Amino acid sequence: MDLKVGVVGFGLRAGLYKHAHRPGEGSVVTMVCDTSERGRADAAAKLPEATITADLEELLSAGLDAVLVLTPDNQHAVVAKRTLAAGIPTFCEKPLDVTLEAVDELLQTAYNTGSKLYVGHNMRHMPVIRQMRDIIESGAIGQVKAVWCRHFVGNGGDYYFKDWHAERKNTTGLLLQKGAHDIDVIHWLAGGYTETVSAVGDLAVYGDVSSRRDNTDRRMGDWFSLDNWPPAEQSDLNPVIDVEDISMMQMRLDNGVLASYQQCHFTPDYWRNYTVIGTAGRLENFGDDAGDMIKVWNTRSQDGYVAADLEVEIQAADGGHGGADPRLIAEFLRFAAQGGETQTSPVAARAAVAAGVLATESLRTDGSAKTVPALGEDLLAYFAANQERVYA
Repeated sequence: MDLKVGVVGFGLRAGLYKHAHRPGEGSVVTMVCDTSERGRADAAAKLPEATITADLEELLSAGLDAVLVLTPDNQHAVVAKRTLAAGIPTFCEKPLDVTLEAVDELLQTAYNTGSKLYVGHNMRHMPVIRQMRDIIESGAIGQVKAVWCRHFVGNGGDYYFKDWHAERKNTTGLLLQKGAHDIDVIHWLAGGYTETVSAVGDLAVYGDVSSRRDNTDRRMGDWFSLDNWPPAEQSDLNPVIDVEDISMMQMRLDNGVLASYQQCHFTPDYWRNYTVIGTAGRLENFGDDAGDMIKVWNTRSQDGYVAADLEVEIQAADGGHGGADPRLIAEFLRFAAQGGETQTSPVAARAAVAAGVLATESLRTDGSAKTVPALGEDLLAYFAANQERVYA
């Protein structure tokens, strides 16, 4: 029998419903809750047989087997705590929330209720990331000592500075909202979590753009265009912009690995570049899509730039985010129904939020290092056991 799946929030990430709506193949979306008329209209058009509502209580009492929480970031924990309290296995889009306090309350709710919590860190399912991790796990570069990530967000103006993303009250900052993906990947590749973090950043370009508009009547697809270039000539930016458009953070992980993450929202190109350095070599990705390359150097040379010792082509996969989205939802639905180990982790998601929040605090004050507060041992043990109670 198909799992009955609900969706809360039918906006920018609503496309995930397609991977959960497979009537006769294991799962079907039976209910959508959205507080906006447009969200409800979009859901009704795409899911004509589903119940569409603006009332979260109606969804909570509908006997669902699983739910996707796809609301704006500052509503993630508010909604997910209620779905967990209702006993519904819950998919929460990343980041878990925009404050560490809200995230810790959410993890505590999952622990108290015993309801399953899954986090939408889809990059752990992206071929480029999985292939880099496989290379590291093979021992090809020795023990990891450093991870660097440069994120060129070429669509930053259209994606993040024309709607709610541009306001820190909704996101804390883009070092968290956008960077949570990469912070989580850095942790995963390095095998540890951030212990201390510092950062610098600025609103270097978009704050000076005078063309502003309230875009609440539109969505990103309505204004997106590659012709919106150069960045200083953007138009119809959000009336309030108080998040940074360029940020750089450095981290010391709990296993001694040093890491850095740089994010810029006004580059012409859009991709991520990771460099991982170990005791026996280094790897670096050149592009992050199918057909691009991951290169590995293991041989010492004095001739400057030389050809890599190993080149691995990034695999192709169907679906959004390089094939990650269908794998992400499939794993969540399996976890909701059967439990077991998952590639994503609430504890790892909390570590990414903590690093992003504290890095933002650092860059908005004096740039000094901030220490990540520890999570309680009971929560660590619970999530390490795949959210199963372990009794002595």
